[in-house]
Amino acid sequence: MTRVAKLEKEGHQLRRDELSALRDWFRKYDSYAWDREIEKDILAGRLDRLAEEAIEAHKAGRTKEL
Repeated sequence: MTRVAKLEKEGHQLRRDELSALRDWFRKYDSYAWDREIEKDILAGRLDRLAEEAIEAHKAGRTKEL
């Protein structure tokens, strides 16, 4: 049985309040991990081209205010 399958089995046995706590923890954990990944991409310059394209689009009037 895989680790994920074991976790799924355990998840089915959680009480409603435990499942809610797990959901909150995972949402925070996933958000933090995503933020770290984006920061690494920024520092590595992986988003530079996209930023430059966005700035050029704005200068050319191809953007709109949200």
